[in-house]
Amino acid sequence: MSKDYSAKNIQVLEGLEAVRKRPGMYIGSTDERGLHHLLWEIVDNSIDEAMAGFCDQIDIEMQKDGGILVRDNGRGIPVDLHEKTGKSALETIMTILHAGGKFDGGGYKVSGGLHGVGASVVNALSEQTIARVFRNGKIWEQKYSRGKIISDLQEVGDTDKTGTEIVFYPDFEIFDASAEINFKNVKTRMRQQAYLTKAVKISISDFREEQEKKYQFFFDGGVASYVRHLTENKNRLCKVIHFEKQLPEALIEIGLQYTENFSENIWSFANNIFTAEGGTHLTGFRAALTRTINNFSRDKGFLKDKDENLTADDVREGLNAVISVKISEPQFEGQTKGKLGNAEIRPLVESFFAEKFSEFLQENPEDAKSILGKCLLAARARRAARAARDTVIRKGALEGMTLPGKLADCSSRKMEVSELFIVEGDSAGGSAKQGRNREFQAILPLKGKILNVEQAQMDKMLKNNEIKALIVALGTGIGEIFDTEKLRYGKIIIMTDADVDGAHIRTLLLTLFFRYFKKLIQNGNVFIACPPLYKISKGKKSQYVFDDNEKEKVLIDLGAETKEENQNIDSESDNEKPEKKLPKISIQRYKGLGEMNPDQLWETTMDPDCRILKRVTISDAEKADNVFSTLMGDEVLPRRKFIQTHAKTVKNLDI
Repeated sequence: MSKDYSAKNIQVLEGLEAVRKRPGMYIGSTDERGLHHLLWEIVDNSIDEAMAGFCDQIDIEMQKDGGILVRDNGRGIPVDLHEKTGKSALETIMTILHAGGKFDGGGYKVSGGLHGVGASVVNALSEQTIARVFRNGKIWEQKYSRGKIISDLQEVGDTDKTGTEIVFYPDFEIFDASAEINFKNVKTRMRQQAYLTKAVKISISDFREEQEKKYQFFFDGGVASYVRHLTENKNRLCKVIHFEKQLPEALIEIGLQYTENFSENIWSFANNIFTAEGGTHLTGFRAALTRTINNFSRDKGFLKDKDENLTADDVREGLNAVISVKISEPQFEGQTKGKLGNAEIRPLVESFFAEKFSEFLQENPEDAKSILGKCLLAARARRAARAARDTVIRKGALEGMTLPGKLADCSSRKMEVSELFIVEGDSAGGSAKQGRNREFQAILPLKGKILNVEQAQMDKMLKNNEIKALIVALGTGIGEIFDTEKLRYGKIIIMTDADVDGAHIRTLLLTLFFRYFKKLIQNGNVFIACPPLYKISKGKKSQYVFDDNEKEKVLIDLGAETKEENQNIDSESDNEKPEKKLPKISIQRYKGLGEMNPDQLWETTMDPDCRILKRVTISDAEKADNVFSTLMGDEVLPRRKFIQTHAKTVKNLDI
């Protein structure tokens, strides 16, 4: 490395070169998530037109040639010359960072885009982009490649329509080769946008496969319809509660409904952008909810002077809510817009919701009684759970290092390198304990199936010995004392048998993590181990395979040329066809981890150099919540409907 450091070492990136040099700064990543971000940037521009009242139709198409099209019937991007740049407004927006109609307040009163980088970033990271504008009776078109112009703006036809159409082809010099637009993700996102933008019709089409997929969304009920969707497979305790008001500073729309479930499900949006980390609008809503229910409970005698107030957790148990605000100058934290920072929004939301919700409780006594009953029951369960949790902690402390006796801990105290294997049964636990690397791998065997926490409150959950052992082993605590900083293992690996019972235990554990340790999933700490299904041997050569398709390929590679021949492999006799002897191949099917000796379990499932781990992620939290409620809840009809609907497409059912 040269020691010289002068002006010639300073690199100046012109135009959109900075985007291509550091794409993660603008779209988060270059994997599938980043690829979807390109689509959201273009769609958000069309949604902004809809929120402004100039657009009521948005079309999205995944084309056969890899192009992604977004079309709206809005005003159309201006094509006249921009005074400052000397270029058309279209070219300015598509090729210059921080250029757009959302800065001076004249183009859009409310919008999701703030930084003016959306369209230009998509352009920079696309192999080709085609922009068409339908405006003033004419069709205008301009083409770009990797942020550079490849054809001048030109008039290509006449039209009686207005709007904008963008087609982009993602650049796989930038994106991972395996990345692709997921139709289900697009469908979920567009359904969400249709709920949040009343009376806009959104259609999505996928032409990439022979079987074309098409969906269309239109919801005139707005946020109220969204809440009904969130609770469709749950036992509802009250009607949908919906408030909306246009204030000088913001449009506030809130919908909520209580169910018999034990988890809360709150979605917050600012200018139709999902604020995953909440913000001032969510803080205002939560504060008003807790205060209003406490005040009402005392006024009606449900809480006496001697009683402690209901906590925020008490009043949010079983709550499903959507909070949407639309403001002219939103202040998001970062380009990903995960949190709203406008300080003035909190008191607006808090006072508005407190007033309207208090009126609702006074005017709807039956609904109020159901809601308060749910909150008071949650408070009693919380007190019981606190006592049970304190017992867990005290019991753990007596055992030394607060660890359960069945845990075979690792010697490392570094969370980043330590791994916890949650293993099904003592047999598999014994093999895992003998086969592991004691330096960084800990083993926690669980006996039988843990409690289904979807149908149990925390006090009952903490009486389950297997769950107690897991909580103490993790070190994070649970509920109001949950703290990810105290996590003892960087990887939490669920390792169960490859049969129906193993799948059930895995599902029960995932339900527990999703409902009570969701942050660990979001932080990427939870994994599923993938043990092999077969060991195929020919002479001294052995190979482990993980599914039936791989088994067929391995058998052919080892000399069994057809499936008909494969059927006879396990037979020791080859007298029928002496002229063409089958190779002597043996197949061992592993139904349980306990069938493997420690060395086999290590080399197939636990060795970091050889194993296959699947990281558990939540790409669609709304859908995940719905699936867990449907499949693990106590309502039979939604579960039966789900099974009947998906029976023909199931892939991983072990029979």
